[in-house]
Amino acid sequence: MPFDRSIKIAPSILSADFANFGAEIRAIEAQGADWVHVDVMDGHFVPNLTFGPPAVKAFRPHVRTFMDVHLMIAPVDPYIEAYAEAGADLIAAHVEAGPHIHRTLQAIRAQGVKSGVVLNPATPAEAVEYLLDLADLVLVMSVNPGFGGQSFIASQVAKIARLRAMIGDRPIHIQVDGGITPETAPLVAAAGADVLVAGSAVFKGGSVETPAVYGANIAAIRAAAEAAQAAA
Repeated sequence: MPFDRSIKIAPSILSADFANFGAEIRAIEAQGADWVHVDVMDGHFVPNLTFGPPAVKAFRPHVRTFMDVHLMIAPVDPYIEAYAEAGADLIAAHVEAGPHIHRTLQAIRAQGVKSGVVLNPATPAEAVEYLLDLADLVLVMSVNPGFGGQSFIASQVAKIARLRAMIGDRPIHIQVDGGITPETAPLVAAAGADVLVAGSAVFKGGSVETPAVYGANIAAIRAAAEAAQAAA
């Protein structure tokens, strides 16, 4: 996928109907989703348990856009190959998940997929300063990872701005995950984020039977973010 800094909406299927993932993925893409975001949790690094490689492999045939897989697991390295083989287009790993994140990013790229590095709310932007040449994406967590539906942590806006300055002209996306709504999207877009993960804000009120609600939710987030990006 060619790189650009246009606003991309990446609905998190953690908020989808677990009994109907294929239809949910097709619905959000038809309604304007740019990426499909998959939150992988291990019950150890974060206090929740979600999708293993077989689930991601099952999602893959339904994804026509771009599937980014966010690994909230520790250790990470033993599972990179399995998630790449399951069909991830991008795999993102946390700085905090292990002692050798540089090696982890090398391992992700060695699988032929794009690499992402993730920062928890309390981790400073400087933690990725010497990783940028190995990263295709930096993900800023604007909630503490582990559960959907949490409130946005406003201090992360300054971190996004700092990262944008650090990245400069490098072709690296800044993704934000947590509490993204039409109200918070302008804050992160103005600071420099271009990929916005939204779960409950996309899926609330809709279903595969009423997918237009998803479209309206996606459009509202996008319009707010694009206006702020244009004005920045």
